Amino acid sequence: MSPKPLALAAVAALLPFAAFSASAQTPGPYKVINTVKVGGDGNFDYVTADSDGRNLYVARSGPAGHIAVYSLDTFAQVGDMPGISGHGAAVDTSTGHGFATSKPIAMFDAKNFTLIKKIDVEGNPDGYLNDAYNHRFYVLSHAAPNITVIDDKDGSILGTIDIGGAPEQAASDGKGKIYVDIEDKNAIAVIDANTMKMTGKYDLSSKSGGCAGLAIDARNNILFAACRDKNDMVILSATDGHIIADLPTGQGCDGATFNSATMEAFSSQGDGTLTVIKENSPTSFAVEQTVATPPRAKTLTLDAKTGHILLITAEYGPPAAAPAAPAAPAPGAAPPAAGARPGGFRGPRSPMIPGSFSIVVVGK
Repeated sequence: MSPKPLALAAVAALLPFAAFSASAQTPGPYKVINTVKVGGDGNFDYVTADSDGRNLYVARSGPAGHIAVYSLDTFAQVGDMPGISGHGAAVDTSTGHGFATSKPIAMFDAKNFTLIKKIDVEGNPDGYLNDAYNHRFYVLSHAAPNITVIDDKDGSILGTIDIGGAPEQAASDGKGKIYVDIEDKNAIAVIDANTMKMTGKYDLSSKSGGCAGLAIDARNNILFAACRDKNDMVILSATDGHIIADLPTGQGCDGATFNSATMEAFSSQGDGTLTVIKENSPTSFAVEQTVATPPRAKTLTLDAKTGHILLITAEYGPPAAAPAAPAAPAPGAAPPAAGARPGGFRGPRSPMIPGSFSIVVVGK
């Protein structure tokens, strides 16, 4: 996912989760029905539900990186794969194999949560898609190659795809087409899953940009692109890319999903909101509800069995004290580059409160 800062969430995260229980909530059927504090070490990014296998996968990154596995029914931890620092993980139900976007890619057994092998790839693995259509795992990278395609059956690399920009989230129609939002190009790439070739691009720049979430109504060929530049959801045809509507969301989206059972799209934002969009028909859409969530709960996944939306977040303390300003440059030394801060200083970061990492459950 993009490392763009979200100042609003950073400030909000200094307050406890409960302080946000009603501040952004609008009337509607959804609410936070459970917050499970599971703790654990490491940073976090994506969360993925295996609705068939009834497991929830959370990748933790950094020196204490590992893949934590929780029961979707009880949220008890049922597995852990240490020594894997990645952004996320997903499994293929048919093959029983899972993959994590670490570097190298980790291929694991989804039954006993043991490492099968490591797969060397280029680029910087980040987002991902496991496509059940032909059992392939797509590794998304902002650096080239933008997409690496791995065979779910044996972990072999089948090829790479250049989409000319930074991919954020991908969605499959289950019939041989894959769509990928290109965050820095304000576009969606269309990929043929059989040939592994990009066959077109849909331009979103007339409505928004910086899109970081993508979901699909495969039945009606509708795409939902959650975008940051204008804090909106751009809704378009997956067939030809024509834009049908755009609707407001919260700030700092980083994921989207679609529930075909209820005909609703969801967009999660770091400002502590979850936007619910109702598809009344393939040409009629409306914001159904804004659900208040804890701040920084900006990625999500759908449990297709229960209809619950799962998000992840943690609590953060105040920022660390800023270091003292560096000494002035010596006489005759070159000045810093325009816009640069002395010594490349980026500012203090708020530390995660130990044991505060939580799974947030949203449902009716």
